[in-house]
Amino acid sequence: MRKKAIIILLTILTCAAKAQESNSVFNFLNLPVSAHSTALGGNNISLIEDDASLIFSNPALLSSVSDKTLNLNFMTYLQGCNVGSASFVKFAGERSTWGVTAQYANYGSMDETTVDNTVTGSFNAMDMALSGMYAYNFNDRWAGGATGKFIYSKYGDYSSVALAVDLGLNYYNENTDFSLSAVAQNLGGQVKAFGDKHEKLPFSLLFGISKGFNHAPFRLSLTLIDLTRWDSDYYFNRGEDISAGKLILNHITLGVDYLPTDYLYLSLGYNFRRANEMKAMGSSHAAGLCAGAGIQLSRFKFGLAYAQYHLSAPGLVFNAAYSL
Repeated sequence: MRKKAIIILLTILTCAAKAQESNSVFNFLNLPVSAHSTALGGNNISLIEDDASLIFSNPALLSSVSDKTLNLNFMTYLQGCNVGSASFVKFAGERSTWGVTAQYANYGSMDETTVDNTVTGSFNAMDMALSGMYAYNFNDRWAGGATGKFIYSKYGDYSSVALAVDLGLNYYNENTDFSLSAVAQNLGGQVKAFGDKHEKLPFSLLFGISKGFNHAPFRLSLTLIDLTRWDSDYYFNRGEDISAGKLILNHITLGVDYLPTDYLYLSLGYNFRRANEMKAMGSSHAAGLCAGAGIQLSRFKFGLAYAQYHLSAPGLVFNAAYSL
């Protein structure tokens, strides 16, 4: 039964890789939630920690979170824009864990104008997603998880509703501190479109590896992102042909944790795609750098991370969690 479940999940993930798209809606789902993941490049799906914010990226990691954990998250983004999320995790037997999450992005009030730039009023814009999660430990090393999402967006008089699923799989060997994960994010579609045309969700297929060392306080992470999108036209490259090397690097994020104690981490990461995109808009390759730190006590966790997502200002991600 365990082998069948793993094979089924792997088959679903492989088939999902064929679902390529270029343009999509509900891209607020790609905004970072976890400070620790943000500090490691922004897309980590393989980190094994008692950290409820990591479940937004990989539902299989739900099985690593303590029972009755309440988690709150906030991100500073564009001026006037509030981005936040929350989750709650509960055990359901020896091998099962469930969770509920909520995400929102409120963009505030904006001027409504005509084509000749005449202001006729104002409107509000917001995105939100409500999710239910379930994870199951097949054995001591393999875990699988799924997330069901209800997504809603409203921009002035236009609104849209979508349903989506995330599927995740994780292998973790505690003896060697080695973790391997695969995730298919945002499989689904719009139930109600903004207009006459239904648009695609921001589907992504990811693979990740994290490896710690027995005799050194370091842990390395590598994540392969957007593995269904290899068209060079997808990237900002100032109109020139993108090289094969840069094309490959745009699918890689790297990160390293320094773990001086069991309750403290310091993290540094690099996101190649973000660096290339920000460079094309006038920034430097340093825009791909991310950093963060966190405290992980037995019942209380706090994390903070820095990363740059646009030219106007850097973004800060905050996490706080408490096990009841």
